[in-house]
Amino acid sequence: MRMLPEANMNPIPESDPQCLTKQKKVHLLVGVTGSVAALKLPLLVSELLKIPGLEVQVVTTENAKHFYNSEEIPVTLYSDADEWQLWKGRSDPVLHIELRRWADLMLVAPLDANSLAKVANGLCDNLLTCVIRAWDLSKPLLFCPAMNTAMWEHPITAQQVEKLKGFGYVEIPCIVKKLICGDEGRGAMAEVSTIVEKVKAVLSELDLPNQS
Repeated sequence: MRMLPEANMNPIPESDPQCLTKQKKVHLLVGVTGSVAALKLPLLVSELLKIPGLEVQVVTTENAKHFYNSEEIPVTLYSDADEWQLWKGRSDPVLHIELRRWADLMLVAPLDANSLAKVANGLCDNLLTCVIRAWDLSKPLLFCPAMNTAMWEHPITAQQVEKLKGFGYVEIPCIVKKLICGDEGRGAMAEVSTIVEKVKAVLSELDLPNQS
């Protein structure tokens, strides 16, 4: 694990947008949870990195690690162990706070049923949920639900999704598809292309370097 890069503190004249575009990168923090859709993490990251001026880092839950090969992730990948290895004493940085400071926006893809329930109820028992609990609500947070159709159709799921939207988070809705378990119905994570396009749309609305 490498340390977080320090923010560029050099003042940039407001009258020179080209200078801003050259010097500042947009920081996207991707969260990944323990849905089988985490299989798509390598593809998602590679597609996001094609967006000009975008720097990506990833926070994973332990269960999510079951579904992808970390060697296929070409960016910094943080997990629970990094939180504790970084902090040894009172003056040391707290990783979940450093990550929320570093990021300009956050994307949680996939967001499984368990993590959805945690976030909706304010639980923060791992690095990812701690980042979300500490998230700066003035910054965008996008989430991509992914779960079995039976879990998606449970009444509590809609309540929890609405809670997240009430916080100001942006849902990228799940889709109807034949799931890995063999069931067919709503609950599959949105396609990677859809997620990337939504990230681009959100970036275009921010007061950040032009992504076109």
